[in-house]
Amino acid sequence: MAELSPQGFRPHVFAGSDCDCNPRRTIVPPPHLVMFTLQARLPLILLCFAAVPCTPSLATAGTPEFAVDVMAVLSKAGCNAGACHGNLNGKGGFKLSLRGQDANGDHTALTRDARGRRLNCFHPAQSLLLQKATARIAHQGGKRFAVDSPEYTILSEWIAAGAPAPHPQAPTVTQLEVLPETAVLEFPTQQLQLSVTATFSDGTQRDVTHLACYEASNLLATVNATGQVTCDRFGETTIIVRYLQQQTAVSVAAITERRDFVWNDVSPHNAIDTQVLAKLRRLRMQPSAVCSDRVFIRRAYLDAIGRLPTADEARRFIANPRIDKRAQLLDRLLARPEFADLWALKWADILRTEEKVLDHRGVEVFHGWIHNAMATAQPMDAFVRELVTGTGSTYQVPAANYYRANRDPHTRGETTARLFLGTRLQCAKCHNHPFDQWTQDDYYQWSAVFSQLDYTIPDNKRRDKFDKNEFVGEQIVIVKARDEVRNPTTGQVAHPRFLGAGALTNTTPDQRLSALATWLTSDQNQRFAASQVNFIWYHIMGQGLVDPIDDFRITNPASNPPLLNELRQEFQTRRYDLRALIRYIMSSRTYQLSAAINASNRNDTTSYSHANVRRLSAEVLLDAQSDVLDVPAQFVGYQRGMRAIQIPGVRKKRIRDASPEFGDRFLMTFGKPERILACECERSAETTLKQTFTLLGAGLHERLAEPHSRIARLAATEQSDTEVINELFWVALTRPPGDDELQAACRTLEAATSRAEGLQDVVWALLNAKEFIFRR
Repeated sequence: MAELSPQGFRPHVFAGSDCDCNPRRTIVPPPHLVMFTLQARLPLILLCFAAVPCTPSLATAGTPEFAVDVMAVLSKAGCNAGACHGNLNGKGGFKLSLRGQDANGDHTALTRDARGRRLNCFHPAQSLLLQKATARIAHQGGKRFAVDSPEYTILSEWIAAGAPAPHPQAPTVTQLEVLPETAVLEFPTQQLQLSVTATFSDGTQRDVTHLACYEASNLLATVNATGQVTCDRFGETTIIVRYLQQQTAVSVAAITERRDFVWNDVSPHNAIDTQVLAKLRRLRMQPSAVCSDRVFIRRAYLDAIGRLPTADEARRFIANPRIDKRAQLLDRLLARPEFADLWALKWADILRTEEKVLDHRGVEVFHGWIHNAMATAQPMDAFVRELVTGTGSTYQVPAANYYRANRDPHTRGETTARLFLGTRLQCAKCHNHPFDQWTQDDYYQWSAVFSQLDYTIPDNKRRDKFDKNEFVGEQIVIVKARDEVRNPTTGQVAHPRFLGAGALTNTTPDQRLSALATWLTSDQNQRFAASQVNFIWYHIMGQGLVDPIDDFRITNPASNPPLLNELRQEFQTRRYDLRALIRYIMSSRTYQLSAAINASNRNDTTSYSHANVRRLSAEVLLDAQSDVLDVPAQFVGYQRGMRAIQIPGVRKKRIRDASPEFGDRFLMTFGKPERILACECERSAETTLKQTFTLLGAGLHERLAEPHSRIARLAATEQSDTEVINELFWVALTRPPGDDELQAACRTLEAATSRAEGLQDVVWALLNAKEFIFRR
């Protein structure tokens, strides 16, 4: 006999059950069981099941606990992964919660769904669950574990015990410790065995190395089911370790067997270099040499103000004998007005300053406010506080456009977390985040912080009545007395709570934004400072310490955690001064390294052993062309003379309505973002065939032939060809031509029908040179 309860199967064997089914013999079962008597002697007991409520069946001592042991096996085998039964719609009619988020629901799916056909408590080995997982019968997912494996034993013992349900007082995992936390391996000879210990809510600890899940972040390394790591190439990887709802990461670096490696001591310029050099020495990499003055001035101009140095500025700097001339140059650059132009552009991108939602006037107002904050050196914490508390007219209170661009509580929460906490929350909207700590409750409680915000539209004069996302006219961002966000899974109202912090108490709706601003920018909230320095480091160095730059999580650690911590502390010590941190970074030896590689660092992509070569952004590249030609680019709707980095918005709608100018086409081709997403990822740095055609095509040739250009003036001078060519090289490449280059350019001038046409050909070649297009 057996009983099927919500807690699982409970087999019952009564005293004297010797298979004697004599009808005259009376057996009195418990009242909630149904019993049939047979009129014949059979060699087995006929079992009958009744799904009747009963006292919960608890696992006895030594019985695997469903929420701890069984769920761990299902995760280890990949059964509840998104590609398998954890899929939104399940697989083959069998659905589990994604990565084991719902133990009770999974227990029901195993024991009650499909009429309980998946388990056989009297013959566990015949359970469909075990037969499919061991591939004894056809299984689309293949063999997940062997019959003699620990996973099989756990499931078999649990089934034999009656498949008990999760114990309501079962301990939960509170911490996962993996040893070692970091490792450096010599490939291919060395391997690494990870050891995983779980700490539970009742204070107990357990070695869960055999039940943890392992995953390498890239193809550099492989990790098997037992936690053994093998590397087969140079580089760094992250091993993600997961057990139940806890996960952590181990950073692993693979180095070659350089027995003859000798570290050459170099003097650090500041603490940035100390941290970088310590890592390079550990990885047996020698940093490249410091770059030349010619490379430094070009790099510093492009990174600090987004334009090229003039020929005279470059020559004076290189000829300057002062030891501190680089520090003096940085001071001058950071004080120039173009600094605000460049950094207003960067912030306008991620704050979604575009005309479709904000309209033309809103874009002008919002961009002007951002530009003023950069120009007046407003501390970044004050800038963010003003931004997140902005309400009122989007024309009169510029910061209110932040909430005009982000129109609902969920978008506001996602954007604020991404920009100012370095956290991507989107996954937690539908289910607990699979790679981070955030749950659905966290998502909706954080969204509820913004639920009281609404807006009124006095008059929407949009041109396209079918486009509900287009707004033309003033909007008023208001705070309502009451509003709520509901968690769609539970149906319950989500109470406002800051991300990873306590619930909001004793605050009225109109006080909520002020409380948010205070908490967000507090020195105690290290995530704010860390995300900001990573954003700044990315724009100066070309790659974030955390990459992607808005994806801080334990399973995506920084490439150099001590360096990130050093930058965060420096930023806070300098009271969130943007210029001070940029000066600190650009003063480092690390920033000033050459892009030329050596034998030890040729494969390095994450440790900053050499400069990162990258293509100039669309706006900076177009402005650089304009500087060389001395011909400003034209943009639809803007006066002649405006630089590309000064354009407030995107103007894509107006470009459709009118014939685009060369400048508009160029920016779109070279990756200027549409500002639909609050993400740096929207800006493209890729090189494409269309870009090549743009640099070869008629638009550039028309600019080369402008009658009032630098080319026309030089063609009309009495300077020799050598002097003119020398000047053009300094203007475009910040250096004189080499002997071969000079001879080739002179031959081009001699073969041309006119001096002007010859110079056009020379300049065209300079503007298409990799040395011009890429920042080195």
